Amino acid sequence: MGLIFCLLALVPYVMCQVTEFISIDCGGSSNYTDLNTGLPWISDSGIISSGQSAELEDPEASLPQYRKRRDFPVDDKKYCYTLRTQERRRYLVRATFLYGNSKSTFPKFQVYLDATKWSTVSITNASEVHVEEMIIRAQSNSVDVCLCQATTGSPFISTLELRPLNQSMYATEFEDEFYLKVAARVNFGATILILKEGKNFLVGVAPGTERVNTTKYINTNAKEHPPLKVMQTAVVGTKGNLTYRLNLEDFPASARGYAYFAEIEEFETSESRKFTIAQPEIPDYNTAVINIAENAHRSYTLYEPSFKNVTLDFVLSFSFVKTPDSTHGPLLNAIEISKYVPIAKKTDVRDVNTLNSLRGKSMDSYMKDEARGDPCVPTPWDWVNCSTSIPPRITKIALSGRNVEGEIPPDLNNMDGLIELWLNGSSFEGPIPDMTNLINLQILNNKLTDVDNNSLTGDIPSTLLKGKLILSYEGNPGLRDSTKHKRYRRMIVGVSIGLLAILLLLFLGTFYILYHLQKRGGSRIMEKNESRNRIDEEVSYHITFADIEEFTKSFSKQIGKGSFGPVYFGEMKDGKDLAVEVMADSSIMETDNLLLSKYSCKPLQVARLSRIHHRNLVSLIGYCKESHQSMLVYEYMHNGTLRDHIHDSSNQKSLDWLSRLQIAEDAAKGLEYLHSGCNPSIIHGDVKTSNILLDINMRAKLSHSGLSRQTEDDQTHVSSLAQGTVGYLDPGYYANKKLTKRSDVYSFGVVLLELVSGRKPVSTEDSGTDWNIVHWARSMICKRDVKSIVDPSVAEKAKIESVWRIAEVAIQCVEQRSSSRPRMQDIILAIQDAIKIEKGSDETVSGNAKSQSSRRTLLTSFLDIESPELSD
Repeated sequence: MGLIFCLLALVPYVMCQVTEFISIDCGGSSNYTDLNTGLPWISDSGIISSGQSAELEDPEASLPQYRKRRDFPVDDKKYCYTLRTQERRRYLVRATFLYGNSKSTFPKFQVYLDATKWSTVSITNASEVHVEEMIIRAQSNSVDVCLCQATTGSPFISTLELRPLNQSMYATEFEDEFYLKVAARVNFGATILILKEGKNFLVGVAPGTERVNTTKYINTNAKEHPPLKVMQTAVVGTKGNLTYRLNLEDFPASARGYAYFAEIEEFETSESRKFTIAQPEIPDYNTAVINIAENAHRSYTLYEPSFKNVTLDFVLSFSFVKTPDSTHGPLLNAIEISKYVPIAKKTDVRDVNTLNSLRGKSMDSYMKDEARGDPCVPTPWDWVNCSTSIPPRITKIALSGRNVEGEIPPDLNNMDGLIELWLNGSSFEGPIPDMTNLINLQILNNKLTDVDNNSLTGDIPSTLLKGKLILSYEGNPGLRDSTKHKRYRRMIVGVSIGLLAILLLLFLGTFYILYHLQKRGGSRIMEKNESRNRIDEEVSYHITFADIEEFTKSFSKQIGKGSFGPVYFGEMKDGKDLAVEVMADSSIMETDNLLLSKYSCKPLQVARLSRIHHRNLVSLIGYCKESHQSMLVYEYMHNGTLRDHIHDSSNQKSLDWLSRLQIAEDAAKGLEYLHSGCNPSIIHGDVKTSNILLDINMRAKLSHSGLSRQTEDDQTHVSSLAQGTVGYLDPGYYANKKLTKRSDVYSFGVVLLELVSGRKPVSTEDSGTDWNIVHWARSMICKRDVKSIVDPSVAEKAKIESVWRIAEVAIQCVEQRSSSRPRMQDIILAIQDAIKIEKGSDETVSGNAKSQSSRRTLLTSFLDIESPELSD
């Protein structure tokens, strides 16, 4: 980050006891207590044996932890500090780097947390302290901080700190998948750098501002607990606004941002401070009014609105602008921005446990003391090789001459990715354990398993004497090849059994041929009669390729293209119309009545799908799998897709508003049936207007439920490669790779916005945020400008309150946080409400008051701001 931070800053004492803090002076020679902060610092000399302590050329006398540093060699190894943690507890990990040597090449190297890349440390100023901070939730009882891969100079470190956090601090929905790397902290009102308590906050000042401060107590007892001294200072815009630009390292990226406000000035009753946020990248938040004292319920109290998951650019520009009725300019105490860093998978735990067992038996200093961190990532230990899979697996163990003693661990049998094993020249004793699970070692690879010159005893497992495996075991007088004296006896027994088996097979073969010659004629007749219309015990309907070819007149009329191939029109002999989708990839569907989609998380039985019947779901009539042809047969929908009627300019007849509402209700009922009417429930995964089909009476049915994902009885989600379409796919999928019912709700919300606006979900013709229908519609609704989003073809006749009802529920459906989205049952009720309003029914509970309340809910929910009543 390359910023000058307050170096003596601590995490607030409210978070935890100071005795739980770990503060390591890297390169220091002794333990001591910092007189400025009262914190105890420990030398790393008893923690790590690698590297060497180096004196700084011009050490800072007032900061004892910056008088020395620890330098590490330039090689292909990693050098790690192991910090003890409590599993699932949240911590702040801070590392600082002060080079202090302007005469040599400035270093550039990597820092890792376990297997996750933390940062590239690049020193550009020898006298400047480089600070890196990461917020983690511990995944085990320890975490490793590793330095490696220097491109210039040598890796080094000055201090390493571990701070346990209060349970509420830095909590996110994604902390099992992402760490939080602190990208920026700015204390806008501070006049000095040194803070004796609190987080590191960079001091900031800008033209057109003035600093204000107070000595009064500020109530900071909220979620994030910013330091008291930070909240006692602020900056005020003297010209009616505050404008700042921040450079964010390693951005653009997904981020979490907090703004900290506390009203620390006294006002007369007639005075007020109200302002709005002007953030070009996030237009949804621009119209919410902030009144600090009112939002916090009183003065001298913390108010901390947040952006929980937002994409920010490298340069962050933002402004706070005074409202016309405000008597005072905007005020800001501090901001904090953190970047979401994906947590990389560590080496398979079975392999790690076995390697640690071997390390414990070794007298080799490197194996025992210096082989720390993940065995494979970012660089492997020098006695192992690793695969490139995720998670990595150990493929080779080379312990030749490593002086490992004791028995070979039985857990070695769990390392089923192992290809090479070198144990020669050590002091192993006892028997060789079972290795039947090491199939790559035994069968797939002709590699040398070398156990020469140990003290092993007992029989060699027979599995190690088979196949292509080369086993070298000289120098172990106690080992016995138990197979040699049994070979002749086994050969005689084997020959005898073989002759008997041949005679038995000849007898059974003769009987089989005679039996089937008798039944051949009758069987052919039965098979021919039953093949056309047979429904098996699972109710799945198999249709022969010959019949489908007849129904479609040799596939002469193509009516569209589905997700998996072309779709042809067909007509059965009884006059029933069909839609036949021919799989472009025949591997999608396999035999035994299984439909296998590469887009699915698991196989779905066609038989089970044929049982899913609902008037708002397109029916799966049957399937065909023969002659390398795979096809699905659906009922034919005469009026095409909803997308055709909304977006196809060649379609002369536009849908009126009431028709759109009825189509939305039909589709919602079909989706609700998949979610609640099926056991186990089904997640559609690809809700969009082109998958909503219209029958001859213009009633809607949801299609492609047959390729949906089915949950287990005790699951609420499925993990899957997304089949969903750009513009419709739940943004939360990119974070957790899981599809849920609320993912379908998000997609359905986009469909509702299409029905309201007539716009496509994404458009290459629009610029800025207007290219995405969700951002565009949300920004319009924030301005209470629902008329601007209504499709011109229905705007004149549609009742605006009915449109408001749909716009409201659509915006709720596309909430960023999935838990805030409604259920499909609630969406159906909202659509029915809108239909009643459109028809003029007295049953609807709408009216002006409810409409205005809904608008206030939408406008104030984005930042969790408790703002005053909004009026038209």
